[in-house]
Amino acid sequence: MEGIQLSVKQAGVDNNISVIKVGGYIDTTTSTELEHSLGNLLSAGKYQIIIDLKDVDYISSAGWGIFVSEIKGIREKGGDLKLVAMIPDVYEVFELLEFHHILKAFETIEEAIMDFDKQLSKAQPQPKPVSPKAAPFEVTSNLTDRDGEKERSDRLDKMLTEDPKDKSVEEKIKQLVIENPENGSIKIMRELNQPKHGNVKLSWFQVMSYLKRLELNSKKKRIDFFKANAFKK
Repeated sequence: MEGIQLSVKQAGVDNNISVIKVGGYIDTTTSTELEHSLGNLLSAGKYQIIIDLKDVDYISSAGWGIFVSEIKGIREKGGDLKLVAMIPDVYEVFELLEFHHILKAFETIEEAIMDFDKQLSKAQPQPKPVSPKAAPFEVTSNLTDRDGEKERSDRLDKMLTEDPKDKSVEEKIKQLVIENPENGSIKIMRELNQPKHGNVKLSWFQVMSYLKRLELNSKKKRIDFFKANAFKK
């Protein structure tokens, strides 16, 4: 692997859409560069952002965490963050972590730009038709993409605040850490869903919630836990 390469350009009819092109891989050692680049755009008031992942071979939980942690604030500012051109291996993890419920993904930059244009046109105030015969309590439909955005926002809130209490799952996670402290959150999530562990199906957010509560949410903490517990009878 060769680290990360980043470039930013403007797109769209009015150059109001920022495209961050990323190459290489995104993990704990490189994610800070992407976070810095994204932060610069937000500080400049640019909230319509496309992340071009065509040349990205791998994204760790740290990389995914950047997108998810920023998306709510971006949408509150009237913007959005869209992902494009993920390779199959990366997209598989994207779906596995259920991020497709939160972030929009497209095959090309052009499709993402069109979606921004669609959102913008629907956000523009529309003239109300004059109808003198309209009933005083007429009910009109106002279903737009905003309903989808609200659903994604509500789902994100639920995932981020979910606080699972199942102690048996905690014990299974501890055992997995003892078996292999090198495993990260994604690997732990997959292992829990194996028959030998009871096919425990958790989202990535839930696994991270468990790890945080157990103080196992870093590789160093998991290794320390392994050293302290691996040889106990």
